[in-house]
Parts: sequence; C-alpha cells; structure tokens
Amino acid sequence: MSPPLPTLLRPLLCVVCALVSISGLSPLAHAQAPRVSAEGALPADQRLEPLKDLDGYFPFVVPDSLPAWEERRAEVRRRVLVANGLWPMPSLGPVQAEIHGRVERDGYTVDRVYFESLPGFYVTGSLYRPVGKTGPFPAVLCPHGHWANGRFYDAGDAEAARQIAAGAEQFDENAHSPLQSRCAHLARMGCIVFHYDMIGYADSQQISFDLAHRFATQRPELNGADAWGLFSPRAESLLQSVMGLQTLNSIRALDFLESLPDVDRERLAVTGASGGGTQTFMLAAIDDRLATAFPAVMVSTAMQGGCTCENCSLLRVGTGNVEFAALFAPKPQGMTAADDWTKEMETKGFPELQKLYGMYGASDRVHLLSRTEFGHNYNAVGREAMYGVFADTLGLELAPEGEIKRLTVEEMTVWDDNHPRPPGGTEFETSLMSSWDAEFRGRLEACLPTSSDTAEFRRVVGAGVQTVIGRAAPSKDEVTWEATFKEDRGGWLEIAGWLRNAPRNETLPAVFLHPRNWNGKVVLWFGDAGKDSLYGENGRPLQAVVDLVNRGVAVGAVDLFGQGEFVSPENDFTRGRRVANPRESAGYTFGYNSSLFAQRVHDVMSTLAYVAHDDDHEFVDKHIMVVGSGAMGPVVAAALSQTSAWVDDAWVETNGFRFADVPDLQDPAFLPGGARYHDLPGLIALAAPVRLTVIGESTELPAWVSDAFAAEHGRLELRRTEGGLTPNELLPTIE
Repeated sequence: MSPPLPTLLRPLLCVVCALVSISGLSPLAHAQAPRVSAEGALPADQRLEPLKDLDGYFPFVVPDSLPAWEERRAEVRRRVLVANGLWPMPSLGPVQAEIHGRVERDGYTVDRVYFESLPGFYVTGSLYRPVGKTGPFPAVLCPHGHWANGRFYDAGDAEAARQIAAGAEQFDENAHSPLQSRCAHLARMGCIVFHYDMIGYADSQQISFDLAHRFATQRPELNGADAWGLFSPRAESLLQSVMGLQTLNSIRALDFLESLPDVDRERLAVTGASGGGTQTFMLAAIDDRLATAFPAVMVSTAMQGGCTCENCSLLRVGTGNVEFAALFAPKPQGMTAADDWTKEMETKGFPELQKLYGMYGASDRVHLLSRTEFGHNYNAVGREAMYGVFADTLGLELAPEGEIKRLTVEEMTVWDDNHPRPPGGTEFETSLMSSWDAEFRGRLEACLPTSSDTAEFRRVVGAGVQTVIGRAAPSKDEVTWEATFKEDRGGWLEIAGWLRNAPRNETLPAVFLHPRNWNGKVVLWFGDAGKDSLYGENGRPLQAVVDLVNRGVAVGAVDLFGQGEFVSPENDFTRGRRVANPRESAGYTFGYNSSLFAQRVHDVMSTLAYVAHDDDHEFVDKHIMVVGSGAMGPVVAAALSQTSAWVDDAWVETNGFRFADVPDLQDPAFLPGGARYHDLPGLIALAAPVRLTVIGESTELPAWVSDAFAAEHGRLELRRTEGGLTPNELLPTIE
C-alpha cells in the first residue's frame, strides 16, 4: 500500500479517484508546463497593479496592543536605519568643530560653525546662544528645509509684506527671514540652537544643489567599480543616498550640540518644516537622545516628500511619514498642517497618532495645529505653537516672539580667508562615495562570523538583509494551495494550481510531479523559465525529471513574479518597472515598491513556507532540496538567507554574480542594498546550516563564509562547472 499523499496533493484528488484533467485538457496536450490561468488571463496578483509613488495614500494602522506596536516599531525603525545607510550605526568619534566669527544681537549671539561628518565632508551652520541666562541650556537642532538659499533665505520685500498682511507674520524682519526668527527667539527663551545647512544650500556646496535636489538623469560614466557617484546603480546597491548623507549630518549635528559644555543633554530637541520637517521626524525616529520634536507641514498620509533628498530606496515600502512620526511615541511631539498635502491631517493621520499615544497613557503629549488658511509655511503662527510645546517639554519660560535684526550673508557664511571653502565637484563626490563605503565596511568587520559564533553576524547582517529583501519568511498559515489541473501519469501525478500568499495578495502558478510511492524527498526547481524549466519542447517533463519522480522524489516548480504566466504583450519583465516620475532616481520607485528581484525572493520564500509546513502526513520531517539555476541562483540564495531552517540541501548557480556590478536600475537583477551587507557572499553565509553547493564562482569565497557554515554545522561546496545548472545534469545525481 502506498503512503498517504501530502496535504499539498490531497485537495487535488477526486474522492472517487476519477483522475481526469480538471482543466479539460487531454493528457500531454499542452506544449509547456500545465497552464493555471485561463488563456489570455494573468494571475490575480496585486503586484500587477500600478506601482505606488510618493503621491499615494499612506495610512497608519495602529496595532491592537503595545507589544504588537513595539514589535512593529522595531521593524520600521530598522527600515529607516537600513535605508539611510545607518545599520549598524556609525561611531565616528567626537566632533571637532571650528567655531568663529561671533555676532552679537539683542538677547543672543551667533557663531559660525563647521565640522566634518565624514572625512572631508563638512556640516556648516549658525550657532545661536542665549545672553544673560545661566546654563546648562536645552539645545535645539534646526534643519531649514526647502527655502531658497536655506540658512541665507530672504523672502524679499513684497513677500514679507504679503505675509504680514495675511496675518502669518507680525514683523518685517521676521517675515524676511522666518528661519532666523525661529532660531533667535528660541535663543531668547534660553536655548542653544544650531541652524545647519542641508546639502547643497548656503555654505554646504561640496555636493551641489542641482545634484542633491534636482537630479534627473543617470550618469553612466559614474557607475564604475572604482569611481561611482550618487544616484548610480552601484550607489543604490550600497544604500548611498543624499538622504542618507543628510540624515548622517543631522546625527552629527546633534553630536555637536551634545558636546557643548553648557548644553543639558537631557533636553535636546529638533524642529524644521518642509524638507526640514522630513529631517526632523527622521532624526526623531532613530535617535533616542531627543526629548521632544516638532516636524512642521510634513507629517501626512498624502504626499511623502517630493525632493530627491527626501526619498531613498527601501524607506517607505509598507510604511509612511505618519508611522515614522509614531516611532517617537510616547515622547512629546507637535506638528502643523497647512493648505498643502498636510491639510487632511486633522482627520487622516493625527487621530491614529492620538490613539497610539493614548495606548501609552500619553495622549496629551502629541499636538497638531491645523491652519489651512495658510499655504506651506513655518510662519509665526506655526512657530508660536512650537514655542508652546518646547516651553512645556524643555522647561522654558514662554514669551511672545519679538522682532529680530537679521544677519547678513556676510555675517553668516562660515568660509573666509582664514577658513577656506573645501573642495567639491565630481572628483570629490566619487572620493566621498568610496570613503563612505570603506567606513561602513569597517563597521561590518566587527560582526563577521567565526568558526564558532555567528550571533552578531545574524543580529546585524541578517537583520539588515531581511530589510533589504523586504520581509521575513512567511508563517505556515499565510500560504495556501488551490488545484486547477491534475493528470494520472501511471506511477505519478502531474498537478498544477495556485500557491497563494493571502495576506500579501500574491498568487503563483505552480506545478508538482508527485510519485505514488513517495519517499519524503522534495526537489523545488527555480529556473529562468519558471515552471517550464522542468519541461521539454514536446510539452512533456524532461526525462531526468520523470526518472527522479519514478525513484520516489516529488519535484515542483513555480512561475515566480514576472515569469511564465505573468508575462504579457504589455510586459515581458525583461526590464523592471519604474514609477512615472521623470527623474531617474531609484528612491522614487524603490522607496515605495520592492524590486523585481526582491519580489521573486518573496515568491521563493512563500513556496518554501508552504512545502515546509505541509505536515499532515507521515513525512512530517520531509527532506527539502532547492535548486536555483541561471539568474534565479542569486534569488534562491537570498531566499535561503531567511529560510535556511526549512531546507536540507540546496544548489545555487551564481556564475560570479555580484549586486554591485548590476549596471541598470531597471535590470531584473537590481536589488537596492544588495551589495550593502557583503553582497552575494553575505547572503550565502546566512544560508547556513543548509548543505549548500554553489556553482560557477570563479574564485574562492571569503574565509568567513566557510566559518559561518562551520559554526552552524552546515556544509559548503564550490563547483566551477561550465554550461549552466540544468535538470538533466543535476537530477540524476540526487539519491
């Protein structure tokens, strides 16, 4: 008597054993693997819908409990850190600041400041200090946002008059420079304030404004292995972005404030509007030193930030700005809404923040001023709300804003004959990218696996890779099976149907060849042709496949996203999709959507989740073997980094592939962050303890990859075969 069939196959069998084709096809009539979709139809998969972009809808769904939120919070916070190139966080030592050129004003002084955030790359700004008060003082960081010339902004006479007439400002000088007025009044209230330049503004010109904020067209000449620039495929594979540099500058600016001897380190704050609002909630999300924050006119369920400096790959996949602001809970936080993309915040986004704060018993610590009679701004009305929040949370005496005397550009610029401007331009840019990468690789050296321990490697690299891939392995309940085709082939069954990841609304056409005398072994083949990889031109399974099935081994294959039944005349998936934004910056597409490569990794993980957890039969401890051939070799390697506990043996064909070498953002092999954590060797090391055979590497892998397998009692073998990994070559060798 043959053993019971697994749950995977039981739904496919008629109770009366009338083994006829559900689809109505006669045996072996198909010219390929059995088709699951109706002819001319595509799988019902949400990934075929239009891509999400920065103008989408980004609601914040509050989890049911605080433990659930804390788990989600850790996941989203890690996403922010990884996307900005800050996982693991750098340790760059004390800030060595140059402070000079003091100017005295009524109630405060202003110094010029510059310091390195990375070697040779400078943060520049104005340092405001209170006069006539006794410290230690609270300190406030002020990123300026997208106002023309940033720290040097002057609205002009006509605009200043219009703001006063509209009730947005009270004083002419303040209306000319609402940025300076914010800093000056906080200093008068008793704060030390650092008003620093965003990249490309005012004194920060090493990377130009046009490159940082107006980048539009790829520069192929800046995508080499030895010299690459921002926005290039190589930079994106390393998660190097303008936003990441800007966020690092913000962290170092806070380091600078914290280092001042008269600053109270328990009373640190940040506030900015527009792009400065983005920097405010980014910093608040990841830096625990802050006591309070006030992001103005930027927290919203609508537009998430239109500038290249506000978008980077991976950042908002499955999340958005309201949830980023929520990461600061339960610390006190205020924000404003205006007649811009934030105008619905009062009813969409803020109630959810209140609910979350309420779960902490802190609903009185989150504040919103909604003044939609004003356009995008950080005017006196909004500043007054911020002063109130900071007075309460920083222990300040609240006072009305008075008129300031503006600083001139000459009084603010940090560069002069004694403090010469540092070099910039393309040569500097490529040098910065290289040194930045070296700094990060130095961080990773501290967590390489040894032959006895992989804990730190998995904590840092494993978690980083999981964020790069975009998700953890599915649970056993997430993936289900629906049959649409079955044929009796004598000693085995040919069965096709849908593997569905219901929570993700993802659907995969799949085929399984199952022996009646099954020995508990399963081979899953992931190849460039999807499930057709197991079939010959005559529509029959390859003889090597049939021979293996006749020896008692079940064999399966699926169409990963973009293969087989996903292909249509409109999209053959030879190029990855991108959003309609005309600027060729990866952040606009991959900041909101997983890459095609990552989506295929998700599909391999879903397939493994179903097969590994299908345990309602005598082979609970089935033996699972996985093959990744051709371009799917690296895909399977990436999936194994998250699912190695489910797999016994694996063969992956790599042919020396490295993510850093992918030349095009729309290449199907492009993976944002793919090179960040030791590139493909890092993924291979995370596959331990699988018994893994890697095929096609031209040189030895780093020794620490073998150490990872030794530490976890796995087995790693390299084979340098030519001609590719095929079923006819491999399957006859499987016992």
